[in-house]
Amino acid sequence: MTNRIDVFTKNIEPNDRIDEYVNKKVAKLEKFLNTIDETRIDLSHVKSARNAMDRYVAQITIRGKGIILRTEERAEDVFAAIDKAVDKMQRQISRFKGKHYRGRGDGTPASELGESFEEIIPEEVDETEPVIERRKQFNLVPMDELEAIEQMKLLGHENFFIFYNVNTNGINVLYTRRDGSYGLIEPKVV
Repeated sequence: MTNRIDVFTKNIEPNDRIDEYVNKKVAKLEKFLNTIDETRIDLSHVKSARNAMDRYVAQITIRGKGIILRTEERAEDVFAAIDKAVDKMQRQISRFKGKHYRGRGDGTPASELGESFEEIIPEEVDETEPVIERRKQFNLVPMDELEAIEQMKLLGHENFFIFYNVNTNGINVLYTRRDGSYGLIEPKVV
């Protein structure tokens, strides 16, 4: 599979040396997980960081069939931040493969379980009603509650995670409670 690697920078001047280094390091991830379709690397320099050792930030997001994994690391040098982020991503891939690289068990492909959802856009907006400033669409991957908790942790989402529950055949919201446990919202149409 061809892995598309996109590098984005903020407050860092992009150059060939950084691009070559990123491509060399990130290409190694494909030997750990060969279903990677797209890799996004965000590099930034935070001038206002409290500690000089945390000024450079490297965030890696990989997407593949049914997976999204994200890591973020900070270091005193952009290359060190990239190294730390790649190492952390390798550990996440190993953890992901160890826990979730098995099939669903019933032989049903995930593509048959998902449904297409259409975006509903109101025709008129009354000035007295609140205006929705941002709309976001994303693909829902069918999974069970334990997979959703793991994906929530791997993505670094702390408050909530929306997923298609294969056990209930519905969209659920997983959230973190104040005591550190998890809650599950199962909406029903009435």
